[in-house]
Amino acid sequence: MLRNPIHKRMEKLTSWQHYTFMACLCERMYPNYQAFCHQTGFAEPQVYRRILDLIWETLVVKGAKVNFDSQLEKLEDIIPDAEQFDLYGVYPAIDACVALSEVLHSHLSGETLEHAITVSETSVRTVAMLEMTEANREMTDDELKALPLIEHEFDVQWEIYRLLAECEERDIELIKGLRADLKEAAISNIGINLTQ
Repeated sequence: MLRNPIHKRMEKLTSWQHYTFMACLCERMYPNYQAFCHQTGFAEPQVYRRILDLIWETLVVKGAKVNFDSQLEKLEDIIPDAEQFDLYGVYPAIDACVALSEVLHSHLSGETLEHAITVSETSVRTVAMLEMTEANREMTDDELKALPLIEHEFDVQWEIYRLLAECEERDIELIKGLRADLKEAAISNIGINLTQ
């Protein structure tokens, strides 16, 4: 699978930076999940939204208490089964859930680097799957890397990483700013617009 060059650099980041990076990527995948739910009536996208909001809260509110086990159970209830849906949108929706579950597992285990890399790979995979689905064929990593949508995904991840790497200590304003920018943009990693 496509290797993002920032994965090696992620080792330099601390846990709050890893959590923020993951939350940013989940924010970018949320419209994919929401669109799927609206299209199929499968589940309430607000459940995903609330879990993600709690994750953001832990980043900006000192001492915020969240029962991550309970949130993981709620998330597991709203993950679609690819075999029950005959449409492409189920896959980006599943990827969005996989990414969010990685953040929750990261909080439960205290291990952040591995999970941050998995969330990064999941987001890239969503984009790669779209490109291969549209082209109706498998593509090599070199072919994928040359595609504008993949380049854009790498650029966005790099930009988020760069902003975080510049901070020596937890920057609440930066975290709030990243969240606000991504929510305002309301466009997913595969170009789906968030419906309000």
